Amino acid sequence: MGEGLGVLIAIVSSGLGGSAAAVTRYLVGNADPLTLAILRWGIGFLCVFPVALLMRVRWPARSDWPGVAALGFCFFGLFFILYNIAVSYTTAARASLALSTLPLQTMLVGAVLGIEPLTARKSAGVAIAILGVLAALATGLSSAPAGAWRGELIMTGAVFCMAFYNVWSRPFIVRSSALGFLSVGMGAGAAALIAAGLLTGRAAVLASFTTPQWIAAIYLGIGGGALAFILWVLALQRASPTRVANTMTVNPIVAALLAAQLVDEPITMNLIVGLVAVFAGIWLATTEKAA
Repeated sequence: MGEGLGVLIAIVSSGLGGSAAAVTRYLVGNADPLTLAILRWGIGFLCVFPVALLMRVRWPARSDWPGVAALGFCFFGLFFILYNIAVSYTTAARASLALSTLPLQTMLVGAVLGIEPLTARKSAGVAIAILGVLAALATGLSSAPAGAWRGELIMTGAVFCMAFYNVWSRPFIVRSSALGFLSVGMGAGAAALIAAGLLTGRAAVLASFTTPQWIAAIYLGIGGGALAFILWVLALQRASPTRVANTMTVNPIVAALLAAQLVDEPITMNLIVGLVAVFAGIWLATTEKAA
């Protein structure tokens, strides 16, 4: 039940992440990648930290703070700047499909570090999901924006940061708590982003935001930031990194549906076929009984 519940929580988190991709695509024409990351994690931290205080969570030990902060900087800082750059080049759905390479990268990182052994069934499930992603991206290239491949390549590289975050997070979470770990890491990432924004003057663009853009930005911080990653670390607490990461393939579905409404991005047949393969891969990799 623990593993199954963890996977279910991760699916909800990945759905919120997909909606955040569409909202990012909506905002990216009016704000640069750094400013969008500041909005997402500045607002996210303002939501997560008070909740952690009210719940009196168990915080990471002082000896763990450098590691937790480093993971937070790498993920909430570096990863999401690259994420926003990627979305500026391609559609929300295609960027989210590239993000779906996370299961493969998490599986490989976990195996290399000796944290999570590979099994034939798990490998087959992830392979099917990844092949679905590659097929969808390749067959839809002719209808993609010019230079879309740059965004998808950047996203695939950025996912490497998240793969290490997934694999290295669990020991810190076990020694403290999911919400305590998240608060410290997100705070470290948000602080670094805000400092960079103040030094470069990028945050000044926020003065030109309209009411709809502020509504989208607030959702990005609350739904795509705080809530999505509270659920993500709760999932990592209950299920293996690869099984949690494999739910990221839900991300493109929500991204495509919402982006079709926000920025008129088309939902193509190649995307649908790719997602069918993705769901088959999720089922195969997550229904293996634990040893």
